[in-house]
Amino acid sequence: MTSQVDTVPSGTLVNTVSPDRPWVWLTAGWRDLMAMPHLGFFYGGALALAGWALTLLLIWAQTAWAILPASAGFFIVSPLLAAGLYEASRLREQGKPVTIAACMGGFTRNSVQLAFMGMALLFLHLWWVQIAALTFMLMFGFNFTPTLEQIPLAMLRSPMLLPFLIVGTGVGAVFAAAAFAISAVSIPMLVDRQVSTFEAIIVSIRTVIANPGAMVFWAGLIVVFTAMAMVPFFLGLTLVVPLVGHATWHAYRDLVKA
Repeated sequence: MTSQVDTVPSGTLVNTVSPDRPWVWLTAGWRDLMAMPHLGFFYGGALALAGWALTLLLIWAQTAWAILPASAGFFIVSPLLAAGLYEASRLREQGKPVTIAACMGGFTRNSVQLAFMGMALLFLHLWWVQIAALTFMLMFGFNFTPTLEQIPLAMLRSPMLLPFLIVGTGVGAVFAAAAFAISAVSIPMLVDRQVSTFEAIIVSIRTVIANPGAMVFWAGLIVVFTAMAMVPFFLGLTLVVPLVGHATWHAYRDLVKA
């Protein structure tokens, strides 16, 4: 249940909720998914195909080491890709017909501000990939050039593997936390209202600060679900992406009030 309401600079109200509130959002998201599975699985299937294409591209470019940081970047940019799912939940909430064409309104209604948000998230993603590449080179050296088939064994034999994993995980966690803080409710807010990217980001950060328990739990659930979905060749994304997307809309509606 929600408790007191806190005001942010834009005049929007931020509710304070209990730490276990994400289960309510997931339940509501599951109902949306079951009510319109064609849309959800369309989005999830498209992202699974994108994951396969990205993996094949990196292998073809002989940069298989970049598969992990590039996949981690999915956590950063995926909230923007789910704008159509937020629109679907919004339309269903209002009792309106939900079609794939109608859901494109999630990308076009406030397109300029969504584009600014996309650039911010893309900047974070590219910065993370560059730092991951630099970390790899510093840890393993510029002379570390095994073939694609030899990379896993060569890394396991290297004494730098553990430091690389520790540093890489730590840096990745910082980027993921920053991306989550600025996008937790900002993108659904941009889909729902005519506000600026800056206003939406301020509201999102304020929401995370006002609900540390619930938002840390919610971020953890997203990471666990998405990581499990990626293991079977990205196939799990067909279910996880629409479920988390719809649930994120309900998180926004629960946390942010006009």
